[in-house]
Amino acid sequence: MEQRAAIPPDLPRLNPTVSFWQNPPSPLAHHRSTPHLPTSSDVLIIGSGITGACIAFNVLDHPSPPSVLMLEARTACSGATGRNGGHTKHASYREFIGNVNTEGEAEASKIARFEYECMKAVHAFARDHGIQCDSWEGDTVDVMYHEGQLAKAKNAVGEMKRILGADDPVADYKFWCAEQTKKTFLAEGSLGAISYAAGSLNAYKFGIGVLDLAIKKGLNLQTETPASKITKRDDGQIGWNVETLRGRLQAQKVILATNGYTVHLCPALQGVIVPLRGHMTAQRPGSLLPRTGLSTTYSFIYDDGYEYMIPRLHGSVFSGDIMIGGGATKAPHAGLNEFGTTDDTITDPVITKYLKDSTTIYFGSNWGDDHPDGRLRQAWTGIMGYSADGFPLIGQLPNERGLYIAASFQGSGMVLSLLSAKVLVKMMHNDDNNELDRWLPRAFRMGPDRLKRKFRGRLHTVAPMDLEVKSQA
Repeated sequence: MEQRAAIPPDLPRLNPTVSFWQNPPSPLAHHRSTPHLPTSSDVLIIGSGITGACIAFNVLDHPSPPSVLMLEARTACSGATGRNGGHTKHASYREFIGNVNTEGEAEASKIARFEYECMKAVHAFARDHGIQCDSWEGDTVDVMYHEGQLAKAKNAVGEMKRILGADDPVADYKFWCAEQTKKTFLAEGSLGAISYAAGSLNAYKFGIGVLDLAIKKGLNLQTETPASKITKRDDGQIGWNVETLRGRLQAQKVILATNGYTVHLCPALQGVIVPLRGHMTAQRPGSLLPRTGLSTTYSFIYDDGYEYMIPRLHGSVFSGDIMIGGGATKAPHAGLNEFGTTDDTITDPVITKYLKDSTTIYFGSNWGDDHPDGRLRQAWTGIMGYSADGFPLIGQLPNERGLYIAASFQGSGMVLSLLSAKVLVKMMHNDDNNELDRWLPRAFRMGPDRLKRKFRGRLHTVAPMDLEVKSQA
């Protein structure tokens, strides 16, 4: 793992695998607000996914806002946001015990609440701003296939209810026995399940929708303009020089919303943020699954990993299709080579085959016959960002005035990014006070100590809750 974490990431590659969500691409895909690249801006945001888009919206949602320029290496929202599974799912119980052990009960509770509130905020934002993105709120179910994981889940939920309170919606979980799981959720061969509040959406359409709002507020978006290098100004002025393939520009403040690619522009974060390639598939449903689609979203939890799945909503394009991703630990060397790579132009055939086969394994006799056109509609990859301590990095880089970061969302950007963007903008406006401390987890803040931690692999996500001790400084 140390060798994989030491690989310098490339710029986003041309001709990535085609994501289900980006087919066809948005009219904003190749958008350039001005034909020529501006030579200066008050604020420069690098990255146009959900994080960058929400930062732009929040910066511009003020009287007399500064000028804001956004650079995107490829097409708009074409990175992780436009390539994920569309799950707005917090699953806070999986990490709660570990967070209590390392951060304390109060901070562990704050982390769980942040995730829950962010999940709710994403759907509220889409609703309040009229973003058509197949937004759905309901229940999700984690189907368990490992006794140890089920036992730890019960223990974690018990602790959440004790600490947060049994009536707190953040701690609202329901357990199902194996027979109930089979009957209600059609999942065969499990040991039982746990259900709780979650949601789903088309993250690409959501991200594009936020970008559109920001553009209308004055954002200058420049797609297909990769930033290749950032350096401090050397003329005594506060600010940064940014090199791109279309020329050089200057900005007073630079924000890295670059997730798994961040180290390319900030080498000091080598080994602090590590890219991880994730796999997704879109599959046509079996003949015996409900014609109107499954009524909940899923995760399938086993000893050394999990898959996650959402059904396409009734009435949406390819209604009833199953979007299922994961499978990293099924690759050679338990998926080690998926770490440290930013190559999303290919898929791993072993992982893709495993994901294709997994739907009939999980649903068994409830699947039926494959669709006449075949089970697999599409397969693609995307690049996520993981940190050494398992938390996002939000704030100003140590000793780097005017250089900010909001990145490394551990594959859970849909329940972390929107509020993280709001937090970062408050920090930029020097509105970092006691009120912010009351709801922002301390562990999310960027600080010198976080530069010292060594990456040892995914925390909270592989073999959920087995890793109760995070990597230490």
